[in-house]
Amino acid sequence: MKATLEYIQSNKDRFLEELIELLKIPSISADPAYKDELVRTADVLIDRLLEAGVDFAEQYDTPGHPIVYAECIVDPDLPTVLVYGHYDVQPPDPLNLWDSPPFEPVIKKTEIHPEGAIFARGSCDDKGQMYMHIKAFEAMAETNNVPCNIKFLLEGEEEVGSDNLGDFISAHQEMLTCDVVLVSDTSIISNDQPSITVGLRGLSYVEVEVTGPNKDLHSGVYGGGVANPVNVLCEMIASLKDEDKRIAIPGFYDDVIDLSDAERAEMNKAPFSLEQYKKELNVDDVEGEKGYTTLERTSIRPTLDVNGIWGGYIGEGAKTVLPSKAYAKISMRLVPNQDEPTITKLFQEHFESIAPAGVKVKVTPHHGGKAAVTPTDTPEYLAAARAMKDAFGKEAIPVRGGGSIPIVALFEDILEVKTVLMGFGLDSDDIHSPNEHYGIFNYFKGIETIPAFYKHYADLKK
Repeated sequence: MKATLEYIQSNKDRFLEELIELLKIPSISADPAYKDELVRTADVLIDRLLEAGVDFAEQYDTPGHPIVYAECIVDPDLPTVLVYGHYDVQPPDPLNLWDSPPFEPVIKKTEIHPEGAIFARGSCDDKGQMYMHIKAFEAMAETNNVPCNIKFLLEGEEEVGSDNLGDFISAHQEMLTCDVVLVSDTSIISNDQPSITVGLRGLSYVEVEVTGPNKDLHSGVYGGGVANPVNVLCEMIASLKDEDKRIAIPGFYDDVIDLSDAERAEMNKAPFSLEQYKKELNVDDVEGEKGYTTLERTSIRPTLDVNGIWGGYIGEGAKTVLPSKAYAKISMRLVPNQDEPTITKLFQEHFESIAPAGVKVKVTPHHGGKAAVTPTDTPEYLAAARAMKDAFGKEAIPVRGGGSIPIVALFEDILEVKTVLMGFGLDSDDIHSPNEHYGIFNYFKGIETIPAFYKHYADLKK
């Protein structure tokens, strides 16, 4: 390990520069205009993997964006770790809220990141965290210290639902055979307190369309006489939660498993300052389901949120129009035991049932996924915990994450293996938001920790 850490230390400048170059590529999977940029990103990753020392690396075409696969088989008798990451990024909009262009990375010091942070789209989610694994592998390979077989599976469609990943995994089960999947696409509590994510929420994502008259109308001539789709949509959305902020869709909570008082008490021991939380977000108060703490609301309880809403005239100045249509994108975060297709169906049936007679409603399901919980008594979790302690000098706290990584359930269903979620980002890194950033401390701490995971995992599997 000493030689590996020395190699990392002596190559820090290059490791950072390579990440910056990767972040300059606008690999936006949601926008077809950037299809060639995703191919270019995949090509760069293959080059970097080969330079790092894998046995081979190959790009696989899918109906969407390419999947990159690479492997280094040291000894068939050693345990095999499959590293998953994604190289696609969220759209950077709204561009006017970025302090610097999203694909022109800059390093700036902040209160939380005094060593500096890289500001760019994808810096934390997930290019920076994915690239840590390639650099950690390079450091191990160059110092003859690869204690496990390592495979890499890097996709370009995670931000749009990983539509083609399931088919790829099913078609390549033998190639992807492994003992555990290792993912860095989550966060730690703070740079002073490491944590390991042991649970993720699932997701149901839908788009709704409300149609009123067959064309936009003059609001003076028709206002008050015809249903306004924007007004109706707002009223329908407002009715989806009751006064206790509980989701009012019949059957929505039927399969929710409530944690015991002891489990809830344990998870609330995690370091958390409500005042600091509000200060960082510049809000005067928090909001959520009655009877639960903020930590619980953002991890073990299901949610329903409007991600976008539009309709009518939104240009400069005024236009007195009664719009023909209104739209919204709505996401529901799900907890273990909730079934995404069932929840999507319940939403659709309920939303259609509450529509007034003056409008028509269309619900279009998008992507989704299952929630996942991972055990904390397995060799893979213990290896991650020991690696975190080696790197941070503190015991890692197991936490439930509020986000969704549908591939965790996918790996368990198809490959029949568990996933270790060993991320190094911070919740304050503004992923999916303007000014996304990733701390330089976090980037290198990840590169230093990953080799320790392999060492401990190989020892525990003997």
